[in-house]
Amino acid sequence: MTMVHDLKYGRRLELARSLAALAVRAFDDPRLEVVREERWPLVPVPLHRARRRWRHFNQASEVALPLGRMIGLPVVEALKRIRPTVTQTRLSRTQRQKNLRGAFEVVRGFEAPAGVVLVDDVFTTGSTVHECARVLRKSGVQKVVVVTVMRG
Repeated sequence: MTMVHDLKYGRRLELARSLAALAVRAFDDPRLEVVREERWPLVPVPLHRARRRWRHFNQASEVALPLGRMIGLPVVEALKRIRPTVTQTRLSRTQRQKNLRGAFEVVRGFEAPAGVVLVDDVFTTGSTVHECARVLRKSGVQKVVVVTVMRG
């Protein structure tokens, strides 16, 4: 968890490759063979533009880019966060779900593939990836797989 924290809050971007190397092990799971065979894109969970300006990067994208190179899959910025949300760190599951409702939308021009791999840094309650997956499925994506570096 220290590496994720250092990447995210300490702006230690050099850690993204090591974190991606941890995430790549998820693709050894035979249930994810279809992801590689059909070349599903990796979709990083987006930050709101205000938070991205403050942080100067999106940690999910920073992990997704080397992960995509390691496993030979494209990275597609298919989602955008359309409204700012409060930090989730001290919220309950119910509060997180309410906080994220309506916070994401698919970017203009995104053509929904059969499946995508949603990439985030930490999975805590699943509220963020659940809302992102809901929006992606609404756009026509049939299957969403989630890969995170850590479980919080």
